[in-house]
Amino acid sequence: MKRILIILTLLIASQTASAQLFSKEKIKNIENFDKQRVSWGFYLGLNTYDYQFVYEEDKPDILVETSMGFSVGLVSNLRLNDYFDLRFEPGLFITTRNVMYDPSYFAGLDPTSSDLLREVKSTYVHFPLLLKVSTKRFNNIKPFIIGGFSTALNLSSNEENPDDNAAGQFRTKKNVVFYELGFGIDFYNQWFKFTPSIRGVFALNDELVRDEDPNSPWTGNVTTMKTRGVFINFTFQ
Repeated sequence: MKRILIILTLLIASQTASAQLFSKEKIKNIENFDKQRVSWGFYLGLNTYDYQFVYEEDKPDILVETSMGFSVGLVSNLRLNDYFDLRFEPGLFITTRNVMYDPSYFAGLDPTSSDLLREVKSTYVHFPLLLKVSTKRFNNIKPFIIGGFSTALNLSSNEENPDDNAAGQFRTKKNVVFYELGFGIDFYNQWFKFTPSIRGVFALNDELVRDEDPNSPWTGNVTTMKTRGVFINFTFQ
């Protein structure tokens, strides 16, 4: 995932640098595309999610092994003026995280390998409302930054499951609120606009559902557990 981020960042930087170095005007593709009041599109993407823990007591960190997930969604864009757009980008985000505990959390117990590992599968229905701030279009490219707030419904949360970690069930809350920040660049082709972008998402609310036992080795030492994530989206409009 880090390699992809680096490659995409270099791509955006090189395109921007090329625009600055070679200022000769070229024929503009779909020149009137951005003059539409409302436009539509879709995106495909990759994602990786992590957890940020805050602890009650000083113990070894709970480690999170991330994996690459898949994203798909729709785009509706409302043009405010030449530089500002309001965007609604509902989508489906699928990911998996492995939460790994240090044996010190199980003092006085004899934990098995399955006790030390919790596989957390998440399927988010994501609803972001974002403000896109663009530069002036140069030839067939236009860099931008984007940010806003979102809410997500985790269909795999297990929040209402009566079983907890004592029965092998790691539970998270169904509803999550995020803020999002990112950047990207619009490429204007002859028939459509293609937009690669990178976005960071950060949860505002605690997502952990505590076990029934207040001294549970899985949840007892956790003050808050919040999602952090990185999205790489490829948008077509």
